[in-house]
Parts: sequence; structure tokens; C-alpha cells
Amino acid sequence: MKADVRQEELRQELRALGFDEVRFARVAGAAPGAEALRAWLDAGLHADMAWMERTAEKRGQPDLALPGAQSVILLGVNYWRDENRKAQNAMRPAWARYALHDDYHDTLKAGLVAAGKAIEKIFDASRADYRYYVDTGPVLERGWAARAGLGFIGKNTMLISRRFGNWLLLASILTKLEFAPDAPLRKKMEKQRPGGERHVGLLCGKCTRCMDECPTGALPRPGVLDARRCISYQTIENRGIIPRELRPGIGTRIYGCDICLEVCPWNRFARTARSVLLAARGEIAELPLRELLALTPARFAEVFRGTAIKRVKLAGLLRNACVVAGNSGDAGLLEPLARLAGHASPVVRAHAVWAVFRLTDLAEKILAAARATETEAVVLEEYAQGAND
Repeated sequence: MKADVRQEELRQELRALGFDEVRFARVAGAAPGAEALRAWLDAGLHADMAWMERTAEKRGQPDLALPGAQSVILLGVNYWRDENRKAQNAMRPAWARYALHDDYHDTLKAGLVAAGKAIEKIFDASRADYRYYVDTGPVLERGWAARAGLGFIGKNTMLISRRFGNWLLLASILTKLEFAPDAPLRKKMEKQRPGGERHVGLLCGKCTRCMDECPTGALPRPGVLDARRCISYQTIENRGIIPRELRPGIGTRIYGCDICLEVCPWNRFARTARSVLLAARGEIAELPLRELLALTPARFAEVFRGTAIKRVKLAGLLRNACVVAGNSGDAGLLEPLARLAGHASPVVRAHAVWAVFRLTDLAEKILAAARATETEAVVLEEYAQGAND
């Protein structure tokens, strides 16, 4: 089936809306990556992300999300900025680059609404039934994107584009319309193995930088992520205690982690984003750690309103800031950390106590007042561990 004029018209309209990549895949059988997802879940590598388990069946069978689905439109939005090539300020906490924008879930959704109108305009609206998602719906975007030639699945589990490196945000549209599929990067990828083999590392060669550079060992095998050890999981998805053995590896990363993306050689092709569907919030990267340790509910709402960072809530960000402070070697942060040892959240208190013990041999003296009134087991354990380290 060849792409007709209307399909190419749609592709151009979607690019004009701000989508840097527009590719088409045909729905036929199980979704690419469905078998790998099932194995990942069965191994417990998804940590406590129970929603992944709940949506696994729909992710593997697109027609469960949209009965009668015939095609998937894969959309990529580049979020790289050339200033990212500069070394990060070692005195500032490090943020995942996607977070330094207004929440892309919201801004890309506006583009998807416009995309839906374009579909209805170009095709008969009565036939143009569709569902769109910004990586929150039951769609295996990376697998479909690889099948449609948007990129390939790297050993870091991410979709890697030959045009944009590792810096694409993905969205998808399931539709009952039948489109001519775009070709994958190599013809052998068309010969999907039973269950949707993703051909991990197709263009990685012998490179294992992403696996070697992960400070917490979250990539035990090519294309396999152990979320339990992943800095992004621990600083965003995990709302409780971050395991002690992982905290030093977090370093200065206060929200998410880009290490396995940053070290990839394919990033030499990265180009500055058009930012049609993105609104940069670069001022967040300039926030000093001391200010973050002093965040109040009102200040948190003011600074992070409209960003993805708001989802960790104030207690989550304070917890992460405590870990970064404990790794900083900066004894000048002992005062705000001592205050946080009396915070209302036991999760914040526990990490503040850990950080104080990391920074000084006088921790027991500094924390004496907070220790005298502490009753929560998770915090008391930090006092005991700190005294024994």
C-alpha cells in the first residue's frame, strides 16, 4: 500500500503544528515490544509502578484501547537545546532536561488536539475515529516508533533517532484509518520475531557507554532497565524512602536523570529544538540548592506551577534536595538540613538526617533536639545507621 496524497498532506500539516517527526505504522497482531514488556513485569523490574501491570494487556493489543484500530501515527518532538552541550554547573542541582519546560504532557496535548482536527479535515470525519496519547496511555510508543522508522531502541532502552539523538518526546495517535506504513531503519526490523522483538541496539554497535556510566547499575543488560535502581524512578516515581545504597549514586540529580542519554554517541546529531510545542523554563536550572531546601508550599507552587516537577509534590522535592545536599560535601548546608530534620514529613526527615550524618562528624550533636522527639521507625533507622557508619 502506497501513501496517498492525503497521507502526505497530513504528515506536512502535523509537522507544521510543531511535531518534528511524523511516521505511520500499521496495526497487525501484538504490539512491538509486548513480549519484552511482559517479561519485564514478570521479573518485577517495574518496582511499584502497578499501573504498568494494569495496562499491560492494552499496551500489547492496540485494538483493546481503540476497537478496530488500523494504524498508529507516531509523533516526535525534539527538546534538545544547544546550550546543553556546556558542562552543567557543579554548584547547581541537575534536572532532567525535559523537566526544564512547561509540562510537555499539557503542551503536546494542545498539538494533539490540533492534529485531530487536521485528521478530521483531510479525511472523512465520520471515518476518522482516533485516540491520542502523550506517553501516559496504553501504547508502547517506542516499539511502534522503531517499527515506523522514527528511530531504534538503544541499549539504554530509549528510542534513538538518527536525526535528533536521544532527545525526542513521543506522542501517538491510534486511528481506524488505514495508512501506508513507513519503513523501519533496516529491513530486518520488518521481520519481527513472535511477540514483537524490538531489535535492541540495532545501530549501537559494540558501544555500552549508557550501561557503563549509569551510577546505580540500572541497566543490567542491553535494553533492560531495572527501575528499582534507576535514578529517574527513585527521584520521581518513588514517593517513599530512597534506598541508602543508591543515594550516593544520585549525586546532584534532583529530578530525573539524563546520564544514559547524555553519553550516547548518537547525540552528535542533536539539533536545537524549534520549541513550537514547548515552553522553556531554564530559570529552574539556576535555583541554588539552599533555596530548594528552604521551599515552602507557597514557594513550591509559585516556582513549579505548570511544570512536570510539580508531580513529586513538595515533600518529594525536599527529599531529593536532602540527598543532593548529602552528596555535595557542603557543610554550609547543615543549618537548613537540621531544620528539615523536624519537617512534618517523615520521608523528608529521614533523608535530612542521612544528609547531616554524611556531611559532619557532629551530626548527633546537631540533631539532638530533633532526635529527642522522633517516633517514626524509618527516621529512627537513619539515626541508628548514621551513628554506626
